Amino acid sequence: MSLIRSHILVCTGTGCSSSESPKIIAEFEKQLALQGMDKEAQVVRTGCFGLCALGPIVTIYPEGACYTHVTVDDVEEIVSEHIVKGRIVKRLLNKNESVEGGPATSLTDTQFYKHQYRIALRNCGVIDPESIDEYIAVDGYEALGKILTEQIPPQQVIDTVLASGLRGRGGAGFPTGKKWQFTADAVSPDGVKYVCCNADEGDPGAFMDRSVLEGDPFSVLEAMTIAGYAVGAHQGYIYVRAEYPIAVKRLETAIKQAKEYGLLGENIFESGFDFDLELRLGAGAFVCGEETALMRSIEGHRGEPKTRPPFPAVKGLFDRPTLLNNVETYANITWIFNHGPEAYAAIGTEKSKGTKVFALGGKITNTGLVEVPMGTTLRTVVEDIGGGVPGGKKFKAAQTGGPSGGCIPASLIDTPIDYESLSAIGSMMGSGGLIVMDEDNCMVDIAKFYLEFIVDESCGKCSPCRIGTKRLLDLLTKITEGNGEPEDLDTIEELCEHIKQSALCGLGQTAPNPVLSTLHHFREEFEAHVYEKRCPAGVCKALIQYIVDPAKCKGCTRCAQGCPTGAISGAVRAPHIINQSKCIKCGACMDHCRFDAIYKQ
Repeated sequence: MSLIRSHILVCTGTGCSSSESPKIIAEFEKQLALQGMDKEAQVVRTGCFGLCALGPIVTIYPEGACYTHVTVDDVEEIVSEHIVKGRIVKRLLNKNESVEGGPATSLTDTQFYKHQYRIALRNCGVIDPESIDEYIAVDGYEALGKILTEQIPPQQVIDTVLASGLRGRGGAGFPTGKKWQFTADAVSPDGVKYVCCNADEGDPGAFMDRSVLEGDPFSVLEAMTIAGYAVGAHQGYIYVRAEYPIAVKRLETAIKQAKEYGLLGENIFESGFDFDLELRLGAGAFVCGEETALMRSIEGHRGEPKTRPPFPAVKGLFDRPTLLNNVETYANITWIFNHGPEAYAAIGTEKSKGTKVFALGGKITNTGLVEVPMGTTLRTVVEDIGGGVPGGKKFKAAQTGGPSGGCIPASLIDTPIDYESLSAIGSMMGSGGLIVMDEDNCMVDIAKFYLEFIVDESCGKCSPCRIGTKRLLDLLTKITEGNGEPEDLDTIEELCEHIKQSALCGLGQTAPNPVLSTLHHFREEFEAHVYEKRCPAGVCKALIQYIVDPAKCKGCTRCAQGCPTGAISGAVRAPHIINQSKCIKCGACMDHCRFDAIYKQ
């Protein structure tokens, strides 16, 4: 038996995989063999470490040295220096500042991790997601084993979830224990019930559920099995986006291994309890993230929402009582049973317990995956964890909740991130996308972007969503093109309220949120577009004017030579002028100018 003295952990999440981490792994295995270290060092494929901005990431234990932006060409040096000679390759170390100040050697030593508390992400970047043995080694299946072998009553299992205060992480924040209770109490005509997992993550910029499935799929399987036992279901379905091939592959592997170990299927832990799981690939539609549309899609029908009540807990999949939670919700379950509901309830705020995972993106230094206790302020996430806005730009707003959420302005950056606080300022938790914007973002254009997404993804079943959102988009387009009228702003607000009150499903009802929140917090930008025919951020092409500063212009003629429409005139060594009627707003003049004499307004 060989003694493994070094473990080389390589991120194989989607981000790092797209940056050739599989090739890095292959090169590690090659170099270890060439240098005679393949019996002493082991390469481990992991899920996402979290700090995606520094990927591909390689962490080597026992030292805990974290190498960032690793390339295939770096591998030979890492093996020869670190693995063979025991000398850390300092040039590749994580350059982020440590908690104590100075460069951080390990990833966990950075400011990025200081404010995090990892529950749902506890095993991501730690274990091989395709090895059930590694999952079992970190207390995997301990919760399920205890429940089934000790024959803990299903009601006691539900009471534990209720006591934890866990709320659904899919967006609405409904108490998870109550949903389990409703499903358990529901009467099925033939005794059949179902447990489903919503892994159809369709929000722009969101990748929380994907990362959990890629880094720790067994935690979801174990939690769904526990849920099946609690509510009286023997069949489960995971509805996962087909656009997540790595997540799909690892779920398939996890299900296969769990069945081989007798942890899925018949007579689990010889308890007499049967539970099986199947995958269903998403139909590629945002609306299928809505619970009733998701179930229709699993049934083989077009993914369209149904009226509620009856709710899925009473009449859901195949008209049977159905429990539906999302990936992150399930990822918390086993931790609650292993550590106790009191420990979970002690984290977060009075009404929002536990932690929340966010996909941090946009104009932010440290893009990636973060998990923080509920109640953590937006400032902490943006400035301390995210490293602030790069390039010396000013933080302007953050969008939470995706197309169903709202924009939070810089003036509210100290808002605690919890369900009640976000709702109070016109936003929402949503599934967990958090997009940061700086001074170069136009908020009217941002509202228009989310409306374009909603219009494109609307199932079209109800007229408030099908027609109302298209009309909203027309009005926003009119404003960004410089044709807006004062009455348009009132029309937008009125239309938003009608859609919220009359749309069929939650997605349609929340579709106006990005528009209403931006209009509320950034009304001056809307008014500048309407009254002054000006885009303060210089984003809306129709409202941009390129101006030559005569004090800086040297009359070199480079701008005139680069203009495709001949809109620029002026003598050599004399200030030039741009004819606005001929200008097509392409920006070629600014690109050609070497003296910063041309600016946008």
